[in-house]
Amino acid sequence: MTSSSSARYSRVSGTGSYLPPKRLSNAQLAEQLAADGVETSDEWIIARTGIKARHFAEADVACSDLAVEAARHAIESAGLAATDIDLIIVATSTPDMVFPSTACIVQRKLGIVGCAAFDVQAVCSGFVYAMTVADSMIRTGAARHALVIGAEVFSRILDFKDRTTCVLFGDGAGAVVLSASDTPGILATELHADGRHSDILCTPGTVSGGQVLGDPFLKMDGQAVFKLAVGVLEDVARSVLAKAGRAQEDIDWLVPHQANIRIMHGTAKKLKLPLEKVVVTVDEHGNTSAASIPLALDVAVRAGTIKPGDTVMLEGVGGGFTWGAVLLDL
Repeated sequence: MTSSSSARYSRVSGTGSYLPPKRLSNAQLAEQLAADGVETSDEWIIARTGIKARHFAEADVACSDLAVEAARHAIESAGLAATDIDLIIVATSTPDMVFPSTACIVQRKLGIVGCAAFDVQAVCSGFVYAMTVADSMIRTGAARHALVIGAEVFSRILDFKDRTTCVLFGDGAGAVVLSASDTPGILATELHADGRHSDILCTPGTVSGGQVLGDPFLKMDGQAVFKLAVGVLEDVARSVLAKAGRAQEDIDWLVPHQANIRIMHGTAKKLKLPLEKVVVTVDEHGNTSAASIPLALDVAVRAGTIKPGDTVMLEGVGGGFTWGAVLLDL
């Protein structure tokens, strides 16, 4: 892919993230669960997931609060003012309210007026979906500086009597600013969904007549998710590389959705990528759904692990069943 004076691309100009201060180790969580008669242990959780700790938001902290903190860091990193942002997309499955969108609430809290703001709901693939939408809007001239956020408070929808799910998830937010450029940044993207598998990872409750109908807690068929995830992540990664005219050897860093260390290692193995090229934060963050990819990206960028000029593959898979990937030059 080559640039020209008339071409318009999008590049990551800034990254940011935020974790709520309350950190809960496996041992601390196991102690809390034991009080309710639910048995688990640090060893059991690490062996199955690679997770050692996660962060939970306090009861009075909303999804938008986490999103705003991550957004401010990303805007500062991009060297911009909040008023320079002309598009806000928030990927979340745990919004502040039914409506308006969390993006509109973030817009108000950042003091931005007039630009388009909306949410994207694709669960753990949400950030990849949101990045793809923002890239498309920048390429068509609809935006110049897009704020793309993944933010979640999954602790609000966990059943703490189900040890197979409650130990997996955490809260947090990550963000990037995508800016228009005449030099390619995002090289290729691809999104998919298969609603036939909508029941293997879902939160099947809804609100009607002032009451919750159905089950408001997260449900997951872990084995079914694992089996689907590794296969589709390999396929979409190869497809995005082909679109960009790149080879797997060109990938400097893989930043996958931080769900389970075994899924991440399985994907890297299929792509013949050494594990040293995989950015891993699931050990400290748990699965933060739509926040996990931008959180991991920001951690790696600020640590100097991912550097300007590196080629990075972002990929996610989540409830829906949804999946997708973004290949970019930082």
